[in-house]
Amino acid sequence: MQIILLEKVINLGNLGDVVRVKDGYARNFLIPQRKARRATEAAIADFATRRAELEKVAAEKLAAAQAIGQKLTGLVLEIGQKAGVDGRLFGSVTNHDIADAMKAKGFVIEKAAVRMPTGPLKMVGDHPVAVAVHTDVIVDINIRVVGEQA
Repeated sequence: MQIILLEKVINLGNLGDVVRVKDGYARNFLIPQRKARRATEAAIADFATRRAELEKVAAEKLAAAQAIGQKLTGLVLEIGQKAGVDGRLFGSVTNHDIADAMKAKGFVIEKAAVRMPTGPLKMVGDHPVAVAVHTDVIVDINIRVVGEQA
């Protein structure tokens, strides 16, 4: 299916690109999330008239994401979990836990935006984690897992 992108999508294209994707990806994700439209003649003509407006909205989103990224730079989040004497956690710290801790600090971040390169955290200590506030704004934060004795 050919679609026209209404915003930048990672590994696919930028605003205004006409790309071919699998039908299910377009129908089930891109179109319902309002990230794309079917690339019909009418949709392409409509996009051409609205391009400046969409670029302005995209620039505003990027500016807001950069402001949040500046606030997040150097952030150290402390998360307490039950741990054994050797420092291994009973369970793990997932991106959901990190998103909840950030929400408690006043940052509204989706759990999908928290990128954990080595998977869930299973040891006490400091761990670097990337937070993708926007497709162009990725901030590294530090997660300090504190062990609570069971």
